[in-house]
Amino acid sequence: MGDNKELTPSKYDMNAKWDACIDLTLRRFVYSSLAGAFGGLLFFRSPVTRWASVAFGAGIGIGSAYTDCSSLFGGYSPKLAPPKLDDAPAPKVGLMFY
Repeated sequence: MGDNKELTPSKYDMNAKWDACIDLTLRRFVYSSLAGAFGGLLFFRSPVTRWASVAFGAGIGIGSAYTDCSSLFGGYSPKLAPPKLDDAPAPKVGLMFY
């Protein structure tokens, strides 16, 4: 009686999309920050450059999570389509103009 819930398609389930995006963003932020910290410890001596590598790694993680989340919410697709060959002009073979 009281358990009559409508099943919504996954493309309309905003709570699941937000949960997936938050989870993806946190994971990528933490993992890429740790990778930046490890790279900073391995390659740099100055604390400023080590923190810069951590910040760079965190930025990469946030940016990649933003790209995937925007495609999840119906934004642009991260995979670019190859150019059509019909639109490109035909190359001129054998003729050289100076």
